[in-house]
Amino acid sequence: MADINNTQYFNFSADPEVRVKTVLDIVYNAMTEKGYNPVNQIVGYIMSGDPTYITNHKNARSMIMKVERDELVEELLREYIKHKSWQQEAE
Repeated sequence: MADINNTQYFNFSADPEVRVKTVLDIVYNAMTEKGYNPVNQIVGYIMSGDPTYITNHKNARSMIMKVERDELVEELLREYIKHKSWQQEAE
């Protein structure tokens, strides 16, 4: 039987990288479906913090607001660097 005088710890370790990627995918697709330029709109949101740059379609606006803007920038930069062939420039 557990001691009721001790505090139990709950550790929820969701991978933030996966969460950010998922949010970006959903937001990108929702913006595209509504006919917006998703790159321009996401940049507008990141730069200003104004959530009205993001459509409400598919709950995209509320989803992106749950992610810190610096996390969005980090993920976008990480993916750019991962897919950019830096060795080609050195050749």
